[in-house]
Amino acid sequence: MRFQDLLAYKKSFELAMDIFSISINFPAEEKYSLTDQIRRSSRSVSANIAEATRKRKYEKHFVSKLTDSDAENAETQVWLEYSHACNYIDTIKFENLTSKSLEVGKLLNYMMNNPDKFL
Repeated sequence: MRFQDLLAYKKSFELAMDIFSISINFPAEEKYSLTDQIRRSSRSVSANIAEATRKRKYEKHFVSKLTDSDAENAETQVWLEYSHACNYIDTIKFENLTSKSLEVGKLLNYMMNNPDKFL
């Protein structure tokens, strides 16, 4: 199993790239705070999925890495809320990105609840 073939990986990678694209336009004073944080957390989702697949020999380790991924996804949602509240992204973009993040969360939860299908 290649982690690149997992739908959760594909969707989380796409979300991270969308966030990168919008964060380019964040104010310069946010470079080392919001911009950095939202990019790091969004990228960590797919990175943790990749790590999980390398630990799939051990179910508990696999699920643990997926829960790390899910936590990073939740953190990304918080940074999206801040981005919206600070008027760095409009409501339509906020809802679109949040919807994508929620979809990633559902995929991760499916994997965590059904690890045998991925081991």
